[in-house]
Amino acid sequence: MTAVSIRLTGVTAAACALVLGAALPSSAINSYNATPAPERTEVGALVATWDADGDAATPDRVDWVCSGTMIDADTFLTAAHCTTDWPENVKFYVSLDQDVQAGLDKAAAQHPRDPAAVADAVGVRGTAHSHPGYPGPAADTHDISVVELPAAQVRARWTFTPAALPEAGALDVLGPQGLNDTPFTVAGYGTQEAARGPGGHTHPGGGVRMKAPVAFDALNESWVRLAMTAPQGNGGACYGDSGGPNFATLDGERTLVSTTITGDAPCYATNVTYRLDAPGARAFLSPFTELP
Repeated sequence: MTAVSIRLTGVTAAACALVLGAALPSSAINSYNATPAPERTEVGALVATWDADGDAATPDRVDWVCSGTMIDADTFLTAAHCTTDWPENVKFYVSLDQDVQAGLDKAAAQHPRDPAAVADAVGVRGTAHSHPGYPGPAADTHDISVVELPAAQVRARWTFTPAALPEAGALDVLGPQGLNDTPFTVAGYGTQEAARGPGGHTHPGGGVRMKAPVAFDALNESWVRLAMTAPQGNGGACYGDSGGPNFATLDGERTLVSTTITGDAPCYATNVTYRLDAPGARAFLSPFTELP
């Protein structure tokens, strides 16, 4: 990430600390087997402004913090750990730009010491609704949220086709054998896998929409685990990809089947993702969008 005078470098602890006990949230796309995703215009970055100096009247920080997906004209789907445990005056924006980091850097130079103006330059402000049961038990942490946006403002800035959601139990119908034969793709704005340097491991990059192939690993009631192993041709998610989409081709249609939640700390092995065909996710989403 490029440092900006009014933003934090890295993903904020507030957005990413509480997921599946002590597991670290995953939130970025690995560099291996990954490519830019300018065509995935429905995939966006969650941007936040907030106060960090005790003066709640005005924000003094702005940053992109997570990834997500437009699931209709005015609803952005992301993770609850991205939209909870923030200072009281946090405000959320959504950007569908391909390179949100470059946009933040440019806006910061044009609007020094004005985080609100920087956020307005890159995104559209919305209202977050986190699952009221988050954080829940490990079997279903309810780690899901949406940001409702003014559709006219979104439409004026970007052109996209909302992601298709799965039918109830779609992954159960396929089962492990069918899922082994199903192509999966993860997308998001996150950082790269761990890189060793003089100061220890770091996670470079982030802020640009990327995609990578992943493969089925395991399925349970609320989670689908996806393999990120490079020798098998996979890429994967990392820090900053939380809330972002995992697509699968179901009956010939690209379908948003799960959202990135957590994984291994170096971002090499497994992407643990929240199923959108499961009853808990569908019950949460039904007031916000039409479900198949």
